[in-house]
Amino acid sequence: MTRFLDISLIITSVGLILSVILQSKGAGLGGLTGADTGGVFTARRGIERILFWVTIVLAVVFFGLVITIIILGR
Repeated sequence: MTRFLDISLIITSVGLILSVILQSKGAGLGGLTGADTGGVFTARRGIERILFWVTIVLAVVFFGLVITIIILGR
């Protein structure tokens, strides 16, 4: 059971990292490091909205897995 949770946590964390990186649309390398790109906020449409919700779901699953692993680890 613990091995399954560990593998699930690794897969979820990689997916979460990728979804966050993909959200910096057209920002280039400066956007990934936190530099100001001067972009103006626009409404999320299409794939941006889907990616936004996927990131939220992955974050919730990630924290749920971490809490479960901590509880079962005792």
